[in-house]
Amino acid sequence: IRGLMHVHHLPEFSGMLFVYPTPSMRSMWMKNTYISLDILFIREDGTISNIVVNTEPLSLRSISAIEPVTYVLELNAGVTAKIYIDTDSLVYL
Repeated sequence: IRGLMHVHHLPEFSGMLFVYPTPSMRSMWMKNTYISLDILFIREDGTISNIVVNTEPLSLRSISAIEPVTYVLELNAGVTAKIYIDTDSLVYL
């Protein structure tokens, strides 16, 4: 899965949603990703498990869910704070 690798610009309130068939531990990385992201790990019921904000572009560090999740949402860094998304939020998918 390529995700937002090689992307140099993303409109402010845009992102990429990864949909997986079953809940599982998910990890992402920033290899070849030139923009900082907020990464949301989302449970099957649409509640947010955890959020990693302001990821480091081009990093090979693993960014992981803290429990099995079905969805991963990548947004521009800072968007979760701007629109008040936190782990108490519900994401309608």
